[in-house]
Amino acid sequence: MDKLIITVTTDGTFSYPENPNNTHCDDTKGVAEEYIRSMNAGASIMHTHGQYRSDPVIQPDGRKLQIAVFEGWHDIVGRIREHGDPIIQLGLASMRLEEKLQLWKEIRPDMSSINFNSHDEYFQPNPDYPPTTIYAVHPISELREYARLAIEYGVKLEIECFNTGAFWAIRKMREGSFWTDDGVRELEPGLMPDPLWATLFFGWAGQGWTPPTARGLQYMVDHLPENVNWNISCMQPPDYWQLIAHAIGLGGHIRIGMEDCPYLSEGVYARTNAELIEKAVRLAREIGREIATAEEARAMIGIER
Repeated sequence: MDKLIITVTTDGTFSYPENPNNTHCDDTKGVAEEYIRSMNAGASIMHTHGQYRSDPVIQPDGRKLQIAVFEGWHDIVGRIREHGDPIIQLGLASMRLEEKLQLWKEIRPDMSSINFNSHDEYFQPNPDYPPTTIYAVHPISELREYARLAIEYGVKLEIECFNTGAFWAIRKMREGSFWTDDGVRELEPGLMPDPLWATLFFGWAGQGWTPPTARGLQYMVDHLPENVNWNISCMQPPDYWQLIAHAIGLGGHIRIGMEDCPYLSEGVYARTNAELIEKAVRLAREIGREIATAEEARAMIGIER
């Protein structure tokens, strides 16, 4: 079985606003320190949201998303790189294209997220808090543009898959045969260089929800396209660690951190993201699975330096 690649995602401010140990994105030094601790604990991929503001309502382009604060992104990523050479993965998968491109040009990340489903999230793990909502549609024409630009800028896509509709989109992109709105057929092969890296999402509230169960995980894995390395994200605290353990046993990779689940056990908050990583490392080693370094993860994912 391949070594385990651990992604860390530390931004829990809109998924678990009641967590007393959250580090707000305005505290860029604090955010970077969370990533550095996690890197030292065994994470090789830093999935970061940088610093941002959020659209207050759905905008004229039909989207309700986050808006990058570029200085904050530079500060966070710069501080991480001063302490090591992990894989930098830019999150906020539905960020508007012009902002994503600016970050690709300026930060030169290893990876960047793009949602291959429509983005429909309704963060509400605690019903005592109002939900945080995110909306964006990603047609094939947009995915095609993202894939083309990712090759141009040397960025490996992290393909976010909330349900199996994303797998259809992967196959469509791999075919390289597209119809324009005015009925012209265009061929553009080679947009999806193998191997692909996909994150499968479970228990995320919204209309892309997939159940956070062993059967839900097996269903997604059974229908994956060929030559796809897979990783899981779960936002369902009661089922979180069971699903993480199941994914490790199946040979997949895992995403850990306060964005997905801030609890070490029921009702017990981790003080830092590193504590969550340390628990995942213990689970993996208990069944004889070693942890990939960033260099090993790059080779497995297909990231060229």
